[in-house]
Amino acid sequence: MDYFPLFCQLHNKACLLVGAGEVAERKARLLLDAGADLLVNATSFSAQFEVWEAEGKVRLLRGEFSPLLVDEKWLVIAATDSDVVNQQVSQAAEQRRVFCNVVDAPESASFIMPSIIDRSPLMIAVSSGGNAPVLARLLRERLEAILPQHLGKLADTAGQLRQRVKTHFQDMSQRRRWWEKLFNHHRLAQSLANNDTQQSNAYIEELFSQPVEHHGEVVLVGAGPGDAGLLTLKGLQQMQLADVVVYDRLVSDAVLNLVRRDAERIFVGKRAGHHCVPQERINDILLEQAKLGKRVVRLKGGDPFIFGRGGEELEALKAEGIAFSVVPGITAASGCSAYSGIPLTHRDHAQSVRLITGHAKQDGKLDWACLAQGKQTLVFYMGLTQAADIQANLLKNGLAATTPVALVENGTTQRQRVITGELSSLSQLAKQVESPSLIIVGSVVSLRKQLNWFASETAS
Repeated sequence: MDYFPLFCQLHNKACLLVGAGEVAERKARLLLDAGADLLVNATSFSAQFEVWEAEGKVRLLRGEFSPLLVDEKWLVIAATDSDVVNQQVSQAAEQRRVFCNVVDAPESASFIMPSIIDRSPLMIAVSSGGNAPVLARLLRERLEAILPQHLGKLADTAGQLRQRVKTHFQDMSQRRRWWEKLFNHHRLAQSLANNDTQQSNAYIEELFSQPVEHHGEVVLVGAGPGDAGLLTLKGLQQMQLADVVVYDRLVSDAVLNLVRRDAERIFVGKRAGHHCVPQERINDILLEQAKLGKRVVRLKGGDPFIFGRGGEELEALKAEGIAFSVVPGITAASGCSAYSGIPLTHRDHAQSVRLITGHAKQDGKLDWACLAQGKQTLVFYMGLTQAADIQANLLKNGLAATTPVALVENGTTQRQRVITGELSSLSQLAKQVESPSLIIVGSVVSLRKQLNWFASETAS
């Protein structure tokens, strides 16, 4: 360990900042946020320091640095543009056993300032020991994107509940499980983020009133069309909290790699050598796992409410009184068309979009006359085996044989293939691709030649 990580309580503590330029401003903001009693020494000051002085936030001392300024300080930062002055500050602090940070010179500093993710009272610091500050900043940015803003409120709430939890649960393991339920309760987190005190208190009382082992719930998460970068932040957060993940074949390996490592995974799709798990059995699996008190993520390709049978699964959960919620995902029509350079709507080509499933119930009948109208885009999900029927019915109802069509295989992934042609040859084109594939019909397909941007695209 090159550095011992330490969080300092600086509220009303005397601190010294030597320097008053742009870098010093950034350091001053951090110290002021921490409540430090800040003295700033420099030969000249930026306008921001003058404002802070007028507001009574800092004390300014104009003039050359004197080692005596370090006396009785808790923390010192040297942030001038002079290496000589910075070294003088470091030496003075070293002699007085006061921690000192020297900007851009970690070898001269007794402490370094990490990149900070502030979710007060929750604080996260990232440091490379001064070797790669840009890398530390990039890591901080990624963590900022992943960690919800409401974590601070959640931590505050936990602090208020500590004594009550200790009194309510005598057993340490029960306390731990209760806290896990609290911190993983995303509906509570959402109500805290919305400052909904009444609803927040209701969720907390519900947690106290029920046995800790009986708080199972199901979160329906849309995994998107394949590219893991298209997964929503909330979807990723839920995957990282899951005890069990129930997924199907349309969820890409790249997305599955983001699931919490120790979460149980249950596959319910259809692959070579496997039989498709009936929907009724999938419903039973979700119920069984939730009733065991587990946090279940039902991970579905695309968006769970667009031909994902998510509504049917939630109906089964509702009937059994299981708590559930939904995290939408980018549906295949949106993702695959965008990665193929085919806008679903365009003022000159299509004013509406129709999403159609190729796997309707037996008595489901499509209004082909309506689908064959112009100035719209048709997107057929799971339509490869019905390609001949789609072609025949659209032609029969008046859609031009020359209407452009595209078939997108493994859309948004590095294995994406796009085959284009005309409606009259759709059934033949369907034989050139494999499932999962999407069929797009409409004049917007003609824009692909000029709008295709996906670098990994190889077929056309």
